[in-house]
Amino acid sequence: MIPTLAPSPLTVDIIEEAIANLPIQGRIILRLLLLQYLDVTQDEILFMVADRPDPRCVSGKKPVTTMTQESIMAMVDRRNEYRRRARLRRERTWLQCVALEHLIKTADAFATRAAVLLTDRGVSSETIEALSAQARSAVPSTTVRILEQQWETDEIGAEEYQKHRLVVEMQTQLRFVERFKKRLALAERERRTSDSTTLQDHEIGHIWGIPAGTLAARKVKFLSQYLLATHAKCSDSPVSGSSVPSPEMWHATLRTLSQTPIERSIATYDGLEGTESALIEKLGIYAMIGISEATETKFWNSLVYGASSNAVHTETTRTLFGLQRLVSIQKDLDTSNAALDEELLKRSMPTPKAGELPSPAPESGQGELTDFQRHILHNFIGEDVTGRPSDKW
Repeated sequence: MIPTLAPSPLTVDIIEEAIANLPIQGRIILRLLLLQYLDVTQDEILFMVADRPDPRCVSGKKPVTTMTQESIMAMVDRRNEYRRRARLRRERTWLQCVALEHLIKTADAFATRAAVLLTDRGVSSETIEALSAQARSAVPSTTVRILEQQWETDEIGAEEYQKHRLVVEMQTQLRFVERFKKRLALAERERRTSDSTTLQDHEIGHIWGIPAGTLAARKVKFLSQYLLATHAKCSDSPVSGSSVPSPEMWHATLRTLSQTPIERSIATYDGLEGTESALIEKLGIYAMIGISEATETKFWNSLVYGASSNAVHTETTRTLFGLQRLVSIQKDLDTSNAALDEELLKRSMPTPKAGELPSPAPESGQGELTDFQRHILHNFIGEDVTGRPSDKW
């Protein structure tokens, strides 16, 4: 009979205590399985180095060898690589969800404010609802091109032009909301999958260096001991010898550990958009949903998957630099009604015609150069302080 879970909740302290009470082999197995949440200590690494069979042993008898610094560093490097991959995957899925939630909120706020501005310009609520319902099938490029032609030929006034552009902007933001919601559902599913993913047997075997049969036997033995110990802690009842470990306790372990804070990594710029300043500028536009629909998907994929031909991939795994900067920009974003209205009005303003271009302001007169400034200029153009050309050029 499989015991049922007790109402007492499973906590991180209970998990760590149950693992700490296991023998050293059991502690290593559990911490390697949960490597994206827990760390393997230095003493356990030294035990793994001494415990692994010598790969040079081919005669059936393990020779007596001493532990070398190279073997310890090799195991530490393997442990670090798998831990880094697992934790970057967890951080990436979390960053995706945070960024998409904020993008949905921003796009929805833009659509709402566009509807308010249209109402202020005399558009009825029934018309706005009809336009919102048609947002999915609307083609903004054709509408904008027709508006530009009518504006250039004086067939439409500035007020009417801005009203139509607000309609285009409202429908565009509504399509973005729908796109981001679908993407968020996929990201949340990927995040749940990542949170419940443990290190595979072949990965643990690569780190530890023990045969697959030995690893499987230890995994079954110590995983059962861990499940029984945590069940006893939660139910406050002693474990009998005939108790059967509950698989639900393992799922509860993963759910509990997935609620722990995300460890933020230090990402370096990898070449997206050519320069870091260009990337930051585009991220600011993207955070305000000012990017075109045609290029938005490619840019998002370049942030999430590093799928950009402009990127110089120096990392062994996917970079998080763009996602980290996007989330930090979103936190400082001004999404008040006044700021959104100002942005919408700026986007919907008609382009000035050729005869309406403002005349350039007269340049302010240059002040007279000082002697020190003349000396610097003379040095640049190859003259000495007397003004005579230098013969060394």
